Amino acid sequence: MPDYPLEVIRHSLAHILAAAVTELYPNVRPAIGPAIDNGFYYDFDFGPDKLSEDQLPLLNQKMLELIAADLPFNQEIKSAVDALAAEQAAGQTYKAEIIADLQAQGETEVSYYTVGQFADLCRGPHVASTADLRQAGFLVHHLAGAYWRGSEKNKMLTRVYALAFNNQVELDNYLQLLAEAEQRDHRKLGRELDLFHIDEQVGLGLPLWHPKGAILWKVIEDFWSNQHLRNGYSLVRSPHIGNKTLWETSGHWGFYNASMYPPLEAGQTLEERQRGVKVKESEEYLLKPMNCPFHIEIYQNKPRSYRELPLRYAECGTVYRYEKKGELSGLTRVRGFTQDDAHIICRADQVENELKRVVDFILFIFKSFGFDTDLISVYLSLRDPENKSKYAGSDEGWEFTEQVLKKVAIEKKLNFKEEKGEAAFYGPKLDFKLKDALGREWQCSTLQFDFNLPERFTMNYTNSQGQAEQPYVLHRALFGSFERFIALLIENYAGVFPLWLSPVQVKILTVNDQHHDYCQQLADKLRYNDIRVEVDESDETVGNKIRKAATEKIPYVLVVGDKEIASGQLAVRQRGQTELLNIDQDGFLQLLQEKIKQQQ
Repeated sequence: MPDYPLEVIRHSLAHILAAAVTELYPNVRPAIGPAIDNGFYYDFDFGPDKLSEDQLPLLNQKMLELIAADLPFNQEIKSAVDALAAEQAAGQTYKAEIIADLQAQGETEVSYYTVGQFADLCRGPHVASTADLRQAGFLVHHLAGAYWRGSEKNKMLTRVYALAFNNQVELDNYLQLLAEAEQRDHRKLGRELDLFHIDEQVGLGLPLWHPKGAILWKVIEDFWSNQHLRNGYSLVRSPHIGNKTLWETSGHWGFYNASMYPPLEAGQTLEERQRGVKVKESEEYLLKPMNCPFHIEIYQNKPRSYRELPLRYAECGTVYRYEKKGELSGLTRVRGFTQDDAHIICRADQVENELKRVVDFILFIFKSFGFDTDLISVYLSLRDPENKSKYAGSDEGWEFTEQVLKKVAIEKKLNFKEEKGEAAFYGPKLDFKLKDALGREWQCSTLQFDFNLPERFTMNYTNSQGQAEQPYVLHRALFGSFERFIALLIENYAGVFPLWLSPVQVKILTVNDQHHDYCQQLADKLRYNDIRVEVDESDETVGNKIRKAATEKIPYVLVVGDKEIASGQLAVRQRGQTELLNIDQDGFLQLLQEKIKQQQ
């Protein structure tokens, strides 16, 4: 097989998938079929026909037949007017809509590629012939629903996903990775370990944390709070809603409103709202998508001196952003989430040092929670110079902040990549992304350099010459959000949390009813010393209790019967160990406390 780029192989296979589908389902209307990170997908409107998962092997077989037939990929350039008329006449509404959009952009010609009996609107490139794909490894993998062009106002299409790699070995390796990732999936483990669930009755993208999940959250937040206090931050709190004028001042309503929920109008009855009646005393509020304007207002509460700076305000604040239904995914993409937010307000001469301190803090957090450096990628997100209207602020401000952030990244020896067009609307940023069990990257930590909010809120301090001067604001989050960070934490450990993070650290199993009082007294002693413990007093056999504790991934399990009570010694089962540890109560407590102190 010629040495084609993997994206060309995947794109060509997507074309062959569409050819297979149109041959098997003549009335289908194809939409789009791009290459993606692990293969490709193609969206179809099957109309009254239905495609089910058990029919995917048939698609796979038909693709193999087309590949074996050694069919050439032939390109043809057509008039956009003629192509639009032909697609409309054939009832191919999705292709027609794409062509109409290209015409609106000034295109007069469009490109088609034909393979066998199937011709597809496509710029290419493709392989020369289907025979060039004989060594490729691919598998039509699963189905999903997808709204046409991502809009919930449009029709739901059937999205056919396929995996595709250079060869079968690469595909097999990825399938093995998928199998392992399935066992690490935080959604699966979240159910099995009784940590959280998401209920449509409550709302999609709004997780409910169960007692064990809430304990895990608290342990993480306590660590977060202690480390921030040690690093010179002040903890603040802000409300969940804010007056619409606040978000207009900050620029969020102008630049970010597509990701915000509609205004809440107070002082108006439901009947008045339905009739569109405006009430003179009504006020408009917005669910907060970010915490920054509140922290700015805390700063603005009184005059500030240069001697007070830097001020570091930190908050675990819950924010709300609208995410499309199809983009929601467990805890990694939700609609209500808690940011571990902080805003550092500082002088120009303090900026570089504060940026470096934050970089060190981010790397410390990753190390503390057991994330290896090979799971971390760093990106310098810059403004898109070709689309400046998306961003607030002057060219001079952007040039300065981008240069400083890049300088800091270089001096901290971060192995970063530049991404134009990925900056926040108010300034450039350094994004730290973590890989999940499938190797997909998720943004967690972020460090953003903002010169816009100080201007918008007319922030100032009195400098050493007694004059008013504008400070800079650094936005930063270490976890990014608790929800996403916990999801990646679950997958990184496969639910086998180290002792200090485990929601239940010790489980005590009674042999029979006569041992209940002793076990409860032991549990009380451990709890008094801040050990998280449960007692299993069920009527099940000891063997069943031990197996249940193992599936719950409890670090230490104690079986207590007559022998243990008489001797005062504990028979301790350590997770992952076959030999029992025999130790007295005080020795066991000391062992636990030392391991927790060392974050083991």
